[in-house]
Amino acid sequence: MTFVKLTVPFFLFAVAAESRNITIYNKCPFTIWPGILGPGNPAGGGFRLDAGQSRNINVDDAWTAGIIWARTACDGNFNCETGFCRNSEQCNGAGGVPPASLAEFTLKSWGGPDLYDVSLEDGYNIPVLIEPHGGSGCKRAGGCVKDINSECPEALSVKGHNGYTVACKSGCLGYNTDQECCRGAYGTPDKCHRSATDQMFKDACPTVILHRSVLLDLPFLCEITWFEEHEKCPACNGDLPKL
Repeated sequence: MTFVKLTVPFFLFAVAAESRNITIYNKCPFTIWPGILGPGNPAGGGFRLDAGQSRNINVDDAWTAGIIWARTACDGNFNCETGFCRNSEQCNGAGGVPPASLAEFTLKSWGGPDLYDVSLEDGYNIPVLIEPHGGSGCKRAGGCVKDINSECPEALSVKGHNGYTVACKSGCLGYNTDQECCRGAYGTPDKCHRSATDQMFKDACPTVILHRSVLLDLPFLCEITWFEEHEKCPACNGDLPKL
């Protein structure tokens, strides 16, 4: 049996051979609603996790283009301050509205190793860390040394109901220029250079994906026995959702 652990500050996953059992833990000091998008629509695409709770989901051993993210500060109609997918607890095939930090998985890619990464291509809401175990030379993906929301420029900031920044748009999402998005004249690896906004994201979260399309950032590849995905929430202060 293989295990994948995903955690929010910890999302924790646990995995198996023909199907993978993913255990998601919420170690944030507030409620989150994990959103799940991928083949098989695991757990109907989402559920509620109070602080300290965990829940198992099952995905195919070759789960392709799987995404897990955190929705935060959702009201009774499931209007969420970050990560909104639809007005229900289960996303049922709907993706999250950016900005939101994404944990991405393509298991048994090309019939071989697992691909995994943390993407902030469309922005950030909560820090995410994927920590693999059991493979040879596997490396952590994601993880943040500081909270991007506390440094987010006003032009990219998404405010919550309490007036604090609850998410930060990427430069591409916020400014939508060819240079920020590495497209058009900047759409090749030799022309795509990190902007000041990119550098702010990379300084805070060094191993995240920002520009996959031009191969400036690449996912991690490893034959994983099991791994942990941690969504490490910022220190408990006024910028946390008030639920």
